[in-house]
Order: sequence, then structure tokens, then C-alpha cells
Amino acid sequence: MLRRTLDRLYGAGLVLAALALVAIAALVLVQVAGRVIDRSLIALDHEPVGIAITSLSELGGFLFVGAAFLALAGTLRAGGHVRVTLLTGLLPAPLARPLAALALLAALGLCGFALYSAGVQAWDSWAFDAVSFGMAKFPLWVPQAVMVAGLALFALALLDELVTLLRGEIPAYQRAEAEKGGSDGH
Repeated sequence: MLRRTLDRLYGAGLVLAALALVAIAALVLVQVAGRVIDRSLIALDHEPVGIAITSLSELGGFLFVGAAFLALAGTLRAGGHVRVTLLTGLLPAPLARPLAALALLAALGLCGFALYSAGVQAWDSWAFDAVSFGMAKFPLWVPQAVMVAGLALFALALLDELVTLLRGEIPAYQRAEAEKGGSDGH
């Protein structure tokens, strides 16, 4: 039951990340189509319609940050993060497992620090009504809250993998690497 719930959370993060990327593509497509339409109208001696998305680059940046952070947990479980397995691949399993656990613990610590810092920043942005600098004023706490959610999900996935490893089981990222043919064998 818990395993299914966690996997659904990680999957939801990936789906939301994909939707953010689709939204970026759609916004850029609308912007490009607007420019083509306006230039075509000008070439035909007509007034341009003026189709433009205000602060597109800023909005796209917010969506991209959301996509990157929301995808962290699912990417870890799929073995998609860059990891250095050269050392663990050379070590026997009894030594490789503690080293992998230490790496996960260090990653969890760093993620916890990033989560705390991002949470404080999002809280401050909300408390002080901070907005973006572009023409369209977006409340900064919204993309920052998405970043916090992604980091919280990533911390949960790191803890999940660490507990799995400490129980003597094979973490999901190692299973995924083995399926791809890139396993370190431990």
C-alpha cells in the first residue's frame, strides 16, 4: 500500500513536470505563431494583430524550474540521475552497499538543506508579497512553492531508496540501471 502510494507520488511529479514542459512548448508556439501572423499581415499592408504573451521568458523560466524540480524524485527512481558507479562497481557488495548508503545519506542531507532554504525563501516571498520583475507581476511564492514541493518529493525518494538499501534490498535506481545494462552489479 505504502509502496504504491509513493510510486504514485513520484509518477505524479513526473506527469506535472511533463505538463510544465508541454505548457512551455504551447506558449512558445503561440508566441511564434503570433509573430508569423503579424509579419504576414504587415507584408500584406494590414495592421498587425499584436499577438504576444507578456513576460513569456519569465513564465517559461518558472515553468522550467517547476519541471526540473518536480521530476527529481521520479528521475532518481528511474536511474536517470548521473551517478558515479565506477568505484562501487569495483568494490565487493559488502563494501559497495555502505558506500551507496553513505552517498544517499549525503544527498538526503544536501536535499534537506536545499528544501529548508527554498521553504524559507517561499515563505518570505509570500509574507512580503514579493512579485517578479517582468511586465507581468507573478507572485514569486508560487514557483518557489513548486520548487519546495519538488525538493520535498526528492527528499522522500532519497529516504525511500536509503531505507530500501538498509533493509538489504536493491534500490529502484539500481534495478533501473540493471535493466538498462548500466548496473554496477550491487
